[in-house]
Amino acid sequence: MTAQAIGVFDSGIGGLSILQALRAELPHEHFIYISDSGHAPYGERDEAHVLARSRAIVSHLVSQNVKALVIACNTATAATIHLLRTEHPELPLIGVEPALKPAVALSKTGRIGVMATRSTLASAKFQALLDSQAERATFVVQPCDGLADAIERSAETGDFTKNIALCARYTGAMGLFGTEKDQIDTLVLGCTHYPFASAHLRALLGPEVQIVDNGIAVARQTKRLVQTVPTEVLPAPSAEGQVSLFTTGQPQTLQAAAGRWLGLSAAVKKLSI
Repeated sequence: MTAQAIGVFDSGIGGLSILQALRAELPHEHFIYISDSGHAPYGERDEAHVLARSRAIVSHLVSQNVKALVIACNTATAATIHLLRTEHPELPLIGVEPALKPAVALSKTGRIGVMATRSTLASAKFQALLDSQAERATFVVQPCDGLADAIERSAETGDFTKNIALCARYTGAMGLFGTEKDQIDTLVLGCTHYPFASAHLRALLGPEVQIVDNGIAVARQTKRLVQTVPTEVLPAPSAEGQVSLFTTGQPQTLQAAAGRWLGLSAAVKKLSI
């Protein structure tokens, strides 16, 4: 029996940051990664659009007999995961959310910045998460219009000028960063694209500000759920896992990003769904 893969999808290339963590945690598993860049950006579209696209992609991945599915997109998780779990109760389904709880544990000043898409910040799921932590810290939330798209474009062109400018604009709008009283000492990256701009953010904020994403936590949760699946039904690969890359947009964008950031040379295939 051919080992089943783990499905991973995002509106674009941002989910590669989650795929990177997944491969580090589960090196022997196979992965199918879908970039829905033909219908992106999710973070600046309405919830109905995100739900329709997520349903279409999940349906396709289920038809590929995946053993588990990771929604590697904060916007799609917030808008759709509760419905998708109802529609696919047999499938271990893992979402992502901004890492507010880990940030609270790390922060010394109690002032935490959150960069995310406008859709994520406006979602009921994020508001509930924010409310649950509100007594433990002060959160400065910043919608980052255009940043995910700029990161997508830079993966192919290698020109990071716009990424740097947007990072500077949005962190500047949030207030003072640092380790002194009333300064923001911890920054949460609430979009899976943003870890690919972490070097620019680090240069802007300095070495003392902690930058937190959710890749490792998602990978560990996926590992835990995959290990509960009976091995006699879903055998795990024993050799190094393979990655299959698909996109609904331009293959060269995903190809360039996968090569630049993950060192993957697998050919990207066009998907029409």
